Amino acid sequence: MRIVAHFVFAAGTLAALASTVHAAERVVLSNGFEMRCNHHAQIGTHVRLYLSAGENNYIELRPEEITGFEQIPDPPAQLAPPSAHASSPDAKLSPADLREMLAEAGQAHNLDVDLLASLVKAESSGNAHAVSRAGARGLMQLMPSTAAGLGVENSFEPDENVRGGSTYLDELLTRYHENLAMALAAYNAGPAAVDRSHGIPPYHETRAYVARVIHEFNRRVLAREAQARQGSASRVSLRIAQGR
Repeated sequence: MRIVAHFVFAAGTLAALASTVHAAERVVLSNGFEMRCNHHAQIGTHVRLYLSAGENNYIELRPEEITGFEQIPDPPAQLAPPSAHASSPDAKLSPADLREMLAEAGQAHNLDVDLLASLVKAESSGNAHAVSRAGARGLMQLMPSTAAGLGVENSFEPDENVRGGSTYLDELLTRYHENLAMALAAYNAGPAAVDRSHGIPPYHETRAYVARVIHEFNRRVLAREAQARQGSASRVSLRIAQGR
């Protein structure tokens, strides 16, 4: 299985990336990427994008890098409905069902199931009907244009969403030569932003996202390895007790 052996990141690396961001404006960039900020202001020759309500957390861009701004309305209380052939909106996707979907997608794309589970947790917390402020949908938060390019007809259908999101992550890992951090950054911010920055873009949200997914992936892998060691030790103890 790819990824596991090469991408257990040090805690210091994660700390350098981690934090959270809340947004009230959608920023459309000239490269086609959309990001979010709390508010913005013209400061000298640059536009300052504030990533939280205060004035200390921001990034600066040149005016020509920004196409426009759009106010983001509060998300509706009722999330978008599932497909006609899905279960009722109130039905819950069980952890076992989700795990099975992720395992099948992981096998199809040679991706670790715990990596996919970590991405789903960061994107939607397992809510198949989640909708982001930017309009990303479903378990793996596919933007409509991305979903269409992946052949996903209904992003609220868990199977379709997982297949599409896993395919996209697979493509990004191939594009960035199995560099997990860059692939995750591209999943969040778009490949254009990663290519322009030659690495993880200096977007607060993207850096936090990369740190969050890798931290969760590390946690799951270590827990899995500990469980395997415990199981192996239990089997050895049983054999000794049985005199084998």
